[in-house]
Amino acid sequence: MTTSTKALHFDDDSLWVHLDDGRVIAVPLAWFPRLLAATPEQRAQFELSPRGIHWEALKLWFKGARFRSS
Repeated sequence: MTTSTKALHFDDDSLWVHLDDGRVIAVPLAWFPRLLAATPEQRAQFELSPRGIHWEALKLWFKGARFRSS
């Protein structure tokens, strides 16, 4: 089963990815220096698509933001 990103949000330390199967995954912003350095407004300007997550202003692209579960 393939699961896609439904929504995401940030807190001071993490990127929270909400999947369409109900799971939520937290990832430290320290893993992504551009997101860590970005303002909250820049982080909020993302686009979700079937191909991934894109922040145009940050020139950052997570391709294939899909997750598999068994």
